[in-house]
Amino acid sequence: MGVPVYKRILDLFEAEGVNTIFGIPDPNFVHMFAEAHARGWSVVAPHHELAAGFMAEAVSRMTGGPGLCIGTLGPGMANIAGAIQCAKVENSPVIFLGGQRARITERRVRRGRIQFVRQEPLFAPSVKYSASIEYPDQTDEIIREAIRRSMSGTPGPSYVEYPAHVLLEELDVPDPLPPQRYRLVGQGAGAPEIAEAARLIRAAEKPILLVGHAVHTTRSQAAVKQLADLMACPVIQTSGGTSFIPGLEDRTFPYGFSPAAVEAVVESDLCLALGTELGEPVHYGKGRHWAACNDIRKWILVEQDPLAIGVNRPIDVALVGDLRAVVPQLVEALKDTPRSPAPNLDALIKKDAEELAQLAENAPRGRTPIHPARFVVEATKAFPEDGILVRDGGATVIFQWTYSQAKPRDVIWNQNFGHLGTGLPYAIGASIADGRKRPVMLLTSDSSFLFHIAELETAAREGLPLVCVVGVDHQWGLEVGVYKRTFPQPSPQPGVHWSKDVRFDRIAEGFGCHGEYVEKDTEIGPAIERAFASGKPGVVHVCIDPKANSEEMPKYDEFRTWYAEGTQ
Repeated sequence: MGVPVYKRILDLFEAEGVNTIFGIPDPNFVHMFAEAHARGWSVVAPHHELAAGFMAEAVSRMTGGPGLCIGTLGPGMANIAGAIQCAKVENSPVIFLGGQRARITERRVRRGRIQFVRQEPLFAPSVKYSASIEYPDQTDEIIREAIRRSMSGTPGPSYVEYPAHVLLEELDVPDPLPPQRYRLVGQGAGAPEIAEAARLIRAAEKPILLVGHAVHTTRSQAAVKQLADLMACPVIQTSGGTSFIPGLEDRTFPYGFSPAAVEAVVESDLCLALGTELGEPVHYGKGRHWAACNDIRKWILVEQDPLAIGVNRPIDVALVGDLRAVVPQLVEALKDTPRSPAPNLDALIKKDAEELAQLAENAPRGRTPIHPARFVVEATKAFPEDGILVRDGGATVIFQWTYSQAKPRDVIWNQNFGHLGTGLPYAIGASIADGRKRPVMLLTSDSSFLFHIAELETAAREGLPLVCVVGVDHQWGLEVGVYKRTFPQPSPQPGVHWSKDVRFDRIAEGFGCHGEYVEKDTEIGPAIERAFASGKPGVVHVCIDPKANSEEMPKYDEFRTWYAEGTQ
C-alpha cells in the first residue's frame, strides 16, 4: 500500500527532528494536521497565521533545526507573508507550506475565482527557495531541497506550495534519508586555517570573543564556553546575540551599551567573531569603538556562508563552516596551550558588575507612574532562574539593554528586522520547543503587545508557563520621542497615542489567564511571582511614565549610530 503525500511530508520532517507544526488548518491540510496529532506532534493553531510564522521561527531558534508552518491558500498565505519576510531578514530556517487550488483552476482562463491568487511568484523574492509540487513523486526532492537551502550557507526560509490535487495521492517510497545523506551537515574548516587561527590567538595580548546570534540558534553554547575558557578573554555580545552562556555570565558584556564592552573592544588586538555578519549594530567591525586599533587588530571569522567573508571588513583568517563543527576544532587546536587570563579581564568584570549595580541603585524609585528604568530593573530582578527571556517593543527594549539585571541563557527578540509584535508568538513558540518546561517571561510594551494579544488564548490552551510583563504608557514611546526630537515643543504627535482605558490584566482574565495590575515599583516583583505561581499564563500590567519612556531612553545616541547612513 502506498504512502499518501501528506504522510510522506511528515516523514521527511521527522527525519530532521521536527515534531511541531503551526498554522490554521487549511482544507487541503486537514489530513496532515490529523496525522501529525496522531503521531504525537505538537499541533498548534493560533488565531492569526502571522503569529504562526513567528512561533515557527522561535522553534528554529530554540532547536537549531528547521521550523514548520502552514498557511491556508489565499488569505492565510497573505497573512503569513510578514513572517516569511521576517524569517528572511532574521536568518531563520523556517519552511512555509502553502495550500493552493488544484492546477486545473489556475490554468483555465477564468475571472472571479474564489480564494485564489498565484502565490509562488509573490513569495519567491522573499525566500531562499520556492517551489510548487506539480506531481506527487516530486515530494521528496522538493521538501529536501527546501530544507537543504534553508539550512545551508546563511540560513533562511523556504516556501513549498501544494495544490489540492496532490496531497492525497499515494507514493511507493523507501524510508526517508537522514540529513547527512542528502545535505552537508557539520561542515568543518580546513586544517591550515584552523592552525593559523590558533597561532594568532596564542600571539594576541588582548583577544576578545565576539558572540553573535548564530551561537545561540545553532545551540553551540557549550563548545563556545570551552573555547572562551581556553582563550581566557572577555566575551562581547552583538545586539542579536544577547543570551548568556552558562559559566561566562560575569565576563560577557553587550557591545556598545556596556562600558566594559567598549573598553575591551577599543583595546583588543584580536577579535574572534562567531555567528555574526558584522553588520551595522557592530559598526561593521571597523567604525566607532573599533577604530582605535583598526590598523593592528587581527580578525578571525567563523562563517558558514563563504559569500559573507570579507564583505563588511577584511578578515585575516576565514573559517568557513558550521559553528557546531568549527568551534570544537578550535578547542582541539588550543587545548594543550590555554592562555593566561587577559591582563584587563578582572578589571573589566569588576567594572561591569559595578555598572549594573549602580544602574539598579540609581534607577528612579517611588514614582507614579513608574519610571521605565525602574520597571526593567524590578522586572528582571524577578526573572525566574533558568527562564527564557523574550523581548519586544521599541523604547522598552532600549531600556532593557542598559538596565536589565538578568543574564538568561536564552534571549529571543527580533533584532535584524525590528518587527514589533513578535514577542508573544515568539514566547509561545519558544515554550513549545522547550517542551513547556522552563518558565518564560515576555518583557514588552503595550503597543507591541496589542499586535497579537489574541494569542493569550493560545498560551492558555497550551498550558504554557508564560508571564507577560507589559509596560503600559498608552503610546508609541519611541515614536513620541522621535516627534519630540524632530519638532520644537510642543511638537505635533499625530498617530502615536491611544486610549488610556485599556486594562491588560482584565483582558488576560477574559482569555483564561492570570492578571495583575501594578502602579508601584515595589509591587512588580511580587506580581510576577504570583503570576508564575498561578499555574496559568499571566499578564502583569505595569503603569510606566510616558514622558520618561519617550524622553529618557538610555544611550539613545549609541543606538542611533546603527543608522549612520553612508558613514560606515
